[in-house]
Amino acid sequence: MPVADRLLRADELDGEDPLYPLHLVFCPESALVQITHDVPPDILWGGDYPYYTSVNPALVKHFTEAAHEVLARKPLGPDSLVLEIASNDGYQLRVFREAGARVLGVDPAHGPSEVARQEGIDTRERLFDKACAQDLADEGVAADVIVANNLINLIPDPVEFAECVDQLLKSDGLVMLEVPYFVDTVDKVAFDNVFHQNTTYWTVTSLQRLFQRVGLAMVDVKRIPTFGGSLRVLFARAGEPSQAVQELLRTERERQVDQFAFYEAFAAKAQAIRSALRERILDAHAAGKRIVAYGAAGGMATTLLSFLQLPEGALEYAVDLSPHKHGRWTSGYRLLIHPPEKLDEDVPDYALLLAWNFEPEVLAQRHLYRERGGQFLVPIPSVRVV
Repeated sequence: MPVADRLLRADELDGEDPLYPLHLVFCPESALVQITHDVPPDILWGGDYPYYTSVNPALVKHFTEAAHEVLARKPLGPDSLVLEIASNDGYQLRVFREAGARVLGVDPAHGPSEVARQEGIDTRERLFDKACAQDLADEGVAADVIVANNLINLIPDPVEFAECVDQLLKSDGLVMLEVPYFVDTVDKVAFDNVFHQNTTYWTVTSLQRLFQRVGLAMVDVKRIPTFGGSLRVLFARAGEPSQAVQELLRTERERQVDQFAFYEAFAAKAQAIRSALRERILDAHAAGKRIVAYGAAGGMATTLLSFLQLPEGALEYAVDLSPHKHGRWTSGYRLLIHPPEKLDEDVPDYALLLAWNFEPEVLAQRHLYRERGGQFLVPIPSVRVV
């Protein structure tokens, strides 16, 4: 499969996309699902990384609310430090700074890091690994709050990550993680959440087992809707698990998420969605209907488009909210990316909603396109037209 978020300039179209294996495996000891092949970090995150959280109003609102949840639980002052790992363009650290806390971000991608620095967010442009954590510790960094949103699923060595978090957290510190919930991924057959950046796939059970190894207790958990279903999890050095933690652990035991049998049907269901969606697109194309893609976001676009194996020309172009992607081309199945407003002017018959997890927001934003006769083709959790 091609690598997600590798968007091409026009002068790069003659080259071939680098392809890497994409296989999921399950470990009964840790209850963790992960991919078998690690793509080199400079290929995954280097160069002109095109993902900027702040361009998505729904995500900005979501993470602002998450920051306020932390502040309600642990008031912070001018002597407090919030460390965000994979801080992107500083979208959430701004909230903590406005609340009066000191903030520090770590992110390996130059573009988003530079945007954060321009906003006055102290940001270290590097991968968060053992060497980085040691350098920060040598500087005296000790965090009251450590935040990592949709990051632990991107870490090839989660044990090292947990050890680094433990190293930099104060004795009374709080860790807040958000991570896609693999139970939701399986239930919704959201196979497009599987891509090379996502090296690991988490449940409450596997997260608890991981952080227990470094002496951090899961004290609370909340199911949230982002990325097709995620978890917001809180860890501390001491504390009893909340009722929400106990209930989700009990539910996962009952569903046997620590057993391979839970995952066996996932592939078959994914193939069924692929067949139905591919047939729908090819039939519409054969009937002379014009089809485009909505959303060029990461693995959700790359995995789904590559998995479909559509013939050239079945889709005409893509649109995306992020101005950083406009004028570039998607990898794998090559589509030129335009602003979403092009739908309102061009009115293709169908827009394949690759960003299906933002369906309500997209439908509201593109009401003019729909009023003019355009329809969205939603692929997951079942193929339908809206």
